[in-house]
Amino acid sequence: MAEKEISNHLVAEARTQFGKGAARKIRAIGKIPAVIYGHGTEPQHVTLPGHEVSLLLRKANQVLELDIAGKEQLALVKDVQKDPVRQIIEHIDLIVVRKGEKVTVDVPVHLEGESAPGTSVNQDATTISLEVEATHIPENVVVSIEGLGEGTHVTAADVTLPKGASLVSDPETLIVGITGEVAQDLGDETEAEADAAEAAEGDAEEAAEEAAAEGDAE
Repeated sequence: MAEKEISNHLVAEARTQFGKGAARKIRAIGKIPAVIYGHGTEPQHVTLPGHEVSLLLRKANQVLELDIAGKEQLALVKDVQKDPVRQIIEHIDLIVVRKGEKVTVDVPVHLEGESAPGTSVNQDATTISLEVEATHIPENVVVSIEGLGEGTHVTAADVTLPKGASLVSDPETLIVGITGEVAQDLGDETEAEADAAEAAEGDAEEAAEEAAAEGDAE
């Protein structure tokens, strides 16, 4: 069953009380404190519905369509602050955006396929910085590693970008490197070391028995 699409249209309520105590009360009723700023506007302090926002934030670079006292406002999620232990969202920073406006965002890199047999895949960069329209931010960019052989390097310049997007990251940034697999795994190495130790122990016992026999002969 396909996952139901979560609407990014949310009702935001203006917030008039501030401080840690006020924020705790907001979170206690299932909402999240947030601030919206940018484009030279005065910061707006609002509360957002906690459950809906938590679902939306499963994906990066969400643009929210906020209804603030009947006025529509587009805002890009810039920063999410979480409790380090419970991982509960404590506060969200949002930036005002406008339709057609371009923003710089870090987009996840998704690897697709399998490299050539006998090779290992090392992903050096998990995101890539792009300039894209605020209302058309891609969920990810896809890099195919299908059949790539040992010694192959994929840089940011090699990534196929979505239509309308431009690269902000250094073009020479290494995304993926393909290397050869280690010929002998750790299990084989450990077994070989154990065999060598056992042989050495046997030689020592044999030497001790010979020494004892010589002593008896004397």
